[in-house]
Amino acid sequence: MTSAVAIGATTPHFPSFDRLAAGADLPDGDALALVDLGDVALNELCAAAGESRDRGRGNVITFSPKVFIPLTRVCRDFCGYCTFRQSPGEADDLYLTADQVLAVASAGQRLGCTEALFTLGERPEQRYSEAGDWLTQSGYRTTLEYLSAMCRMVFEKTDLLPHGNPGTMSRRELEALQPTNPSVGIMLESSSPRLYEAGGPHEFAPSKRPRVRLRTMELAGELGIPFTTGILIGIGETRTERVESLLAIRDLHRRFGHIQEVIVQNFRAKSDTPMADTPDAAPDELMWTTAVARLIMGETVNIQVPPNLSENYERYIAAGINDWGGVSPLTIDYVNPEAPWPQLKELERRTREAGYELRPRLPVYPEYFANGSPWPLPEPLKEKLLRLTDQNGYVKGGTQRYARND
Repeated sequence: MTSAVAIGATTPHFPSFDRLAAGADLPDGDALALVDLGDVALNELCAAAGESRDRGRGNVITFSPKVFIPLTRVCRDFCGYCTFRQSPGEADDLYLTADQVLAVASAGQRLGCTEALFTLGERPEQRYSEAGDWLTQSGYRTTLEYLSAMCRMVFEKTDLLPHGNPGTMSRRELEALQPTNPSVGIMLESSSPRLYEAGGPHEFAPSKRPRVRLRTMELAGELGIPFTTGILIGIGETRTERVESLLAIRDLHRRFGHIQEVIVQNFRAKSDTPMADTPDAAPDELMWTTAVARLIMGETVNIQVPPNLSENYERYIAAGINDWGGVSPLTIDYVNPEAPWPQLKELERRTREAGYELRPRLPVYPEYFANGSPWPLPEPLKEKLLRLTDQNGYVKGGTQRYARND
């Protein structure tokens, strides 16, 4: 437990809660000083974050109706908490075929989904010859090249919009996704080098090195690609390291303006992993970190907490979130298969009872394409975005279009 200062006090390194609620910029030193407030000030911290959110995002909380497409679960990395990755001998399919991908996307379209979330293992061909052989026999050199082709197919043959989440990417690989992906993503998870030291959760996961993940985010900014990222809390990092991770994300956003969304995700232990006995991230830790994320990122960046990973997920509205992320009426959360998505009616009810309106969005937020946005999205992509949305950039029909499926 950290020491606490007087609630609402102004220290040499910390502005008042009133200033934070009013949208005051939070310098790096002041952000780090939030760690020293302690839990006694959690309510005031959340209140400031909530007011900041209201100033910048109004009374709308969004979600993205999606299908989850695990293009491959074979991965070169070994993370201490992951059950998504598989070795070739464990996988029913090394890769989903084009027919399988299209079947999932088409089924999602019939249910009103607008996002095709492509999540996949990191460059499995670099570790497993089986993956390389499958790609060669299918006419592709790399997993990222196959991903690009599947995104193009979904973009051209359905109303869904791809959102690629394949791990680290080069400039060339990002450029290949750009015509069909209105946004891409990679979780930073943490900028702490301690986590990939011996015994850490990322010891055997070379792509989880903060430097390479931040470089992917930087390249996306240089290319003008709206980007989703976030941190994972409860995997051995400290509160100070969480703040440092958020500051690294903010630095990139200040340079390029492309960080459309920051996810604050809580660790949940899974059996048959090295971290099976690690305690889940505590709700108050998630509450504190969410509020801090809002105050660091400012009043307009979208802040998300996944609703399927918390029992009383509505409490995080008070900490400044304005988005629930992707919610699927069709596919499970393959990364957290033990955690079902909330029913849409229940998600809408809890959001409404907290005083907010639930609205469906595309995988890219309205500020990047609607109402004359100057953001330089490819024109064919922008045309599809505008066709699917209303005058405010939200999915046409609102939540009513999903009532028959819930």
